[in-house]
Amino acid sequence: MDPVSQGTVGAAFAQGVSNKRSIVKVSVVGFLAGLAPDLDVLIRSSTDPVLFLEYHRQFTHSLFFIPFGALLVALFVFPFVKASLNFKTTYLASLLGYATHGLLDACTSYGTLLFWPFSNERVTWNNISIVDPLFTIPALIFVALAMKTGRRMFSFIAMGWIVCYLGLGFVQYERTASAAAALAQSRGHNPTRLTLKPSFGNLILWKSIYQHDDRFYVDAIRTVGSPTWCSGETTQVFDYPSHLPTLEEGSQQNKDIERFRWFSQDYLSFDEARNLVTDVRYALLPNQIAPMWGLVIDVQRGPNAHATWWASRDLDERQLDAFKDMLNGRSCTVVLP
Repeated sequence: MDPVSQGTVGAAFAQGVSNKRSIVKVSVVGFLAGLAPDLDVLIRSSTDPVLFLEYHRQFTHSLFFIPFGALLVALFVFPFVKASLNFKTTYLASLLGYATHGLLDACTSYGTLLFWPFSNERVTWNNISIVDPLFTIPALIFVALAMKTGRRMFSFIAMGWIVCYLGLGFVQYERTASAAAALAQSRGHNPTRLTLKPSFGNLILWKSIYQHDDRFYVDAIRTVGSPTWCSGETTQVFDYPSHLPTLEEGSQQNKDIERFRWFSQDYLSFDEARNLVTDVRYALLPNQIAPMWGLVIDVQRGPNAHATWWASRDLDERQLDAFKDMLNGRSCTVVLP
């Protein structure tokens, strides 16, 4: 999730080991520990475009690494807080803050290696958006109140809000899953796999992606009261013979695509206009397939050349209006059976 959310959740749970005198510094330790796992974004290469995808949300986010990551944070911050915190309290606050990070990230759709080094599975529970102000702002307010008043009652309210909101996300996921299955059935489709993710900043409007035969079908589903859907787009599943017939097997670009396949959980398609292998899970609008990122493939570059990373996150006014219409239900008019 976004850094503010990660730090806030880390601070909220770290406050559980504080007292009135230490709550401010414990909160700071928890906030920093909640941010620390994302330092893995520094692992990147100017020549290898997929390296950062392989290491972001990898070992620093695993359950196995929590005690060690927390120790590193505690050793770093202890010289600044030792006047009022002993090392045990510093470490416990760091441990609680650090432990929340990977679990919270796993609630999103990006993919988190919670079980590294024992498994390379990218865990995605898909019950909250990567950014959700309704989740973060109330938690931040209660954390701030706890710091201001020294009363841990506000800390527990913040923790309760965090748990309840994430629980609501699971409820909304299940309701949307039923609606998505009904939508596919109404088309005479039998999905071989289906993925759902909340759209930006809410638990109301969801993106549904399912595969039927050799195509992905993308729709927006609004789950409030009786679910409704906003008809979306379809695209062919990425296929080497169809899309890149001349790409040499075993070439570096071929290897990059396979690494990207692992990252995207095999939700790959192809944008012929850009010669771009795309991640269908992510688009600016939940009923569209227009990519946010992908790998540009150039077969003329030779067998040892890497693919080129491409990204675009510009949301224009027309797209913003379309998103608001879907969120408010003005564009989602067909009630699912």
